[in-house]
Amino acid sequence: MKKKVYKIVFGVIIFFTLPSLLLFGFLYFKYNEPLPSGSKGTEADNLATKMLIAINYEAYVATDIFEWTFKNRRHYKWDKYKNECKVYWKQYKVSLNLIDNDLHQAYVHSFKVDGELAEELIEKAVKHYKNDSFWVFAPYRVFDQGVKRELVNNNLLVTYANGHSYLWQLAEDGMPKSFKMWTNELPINGLETSWKDWTTTETGAKLPTFHKLFLFGMEITDIKGMN
Repeated sequence: MKKKVYKIVFGVIIFFTLPSLLLFGFLYFKYNEPLPSGSKGTEADNLATKMLIAINYEAYVATDIFEWTFKNRRHYKWDKYKNECKVYWKQYKVSLNLIDNDLHQAYVHSFKVDGELAEELIEKAVKHYKNDSFWVFAPYRVFDQGVKRELVNNNLLVTYANGHSYLWQLAEDGMPKSFKMWTNELPINGLETSWKDWTTTETGAKLPTFHKLFLFGMEITDIKGMN
């Protein structure tokens, strides 16, 4: 009886894991590629500047407040002027102070909470903000402190202080079309994600509303830019 149960359990495990392993192996050998090397200097910086002009960097800088919803799961209200961001999901709200971590505040159903629950919610909110804001504002950050820029076959390779690298592919006018990713969070290097369906905020800044990675989509809605 026990042997029969073991066989059934083993069969179920194989049934669910084998297709996943085969799919991963196929994707790995098809898409995995080493991080390219390029040339630093004026040409790379000029291409980065061309991208910033295309997405209206001046309007982005002049915008005080941005709002957006990421994948219909989390909503953000980022006050650039005050260096604060409110993160909303489910019944939670966390007010992040982007300068002083001691000023973070967490709420459940509009009631302020403290202790371990607050710490847990704040940690999640910080993680959400870092990830979700990147998918909205990444092109605007190519000249941030610690960022390295290289020219790779007329494409722009951007490497951040955390070691994550992104190879931007741009249209002739400088608008971002997609990038390939080399990060510690992905098991396959060089995966490509689209940056498409751009919208222009009331203040003139241009932001993406959709990304596609294989069959998976990331939708960004409720985008606003205000002063």
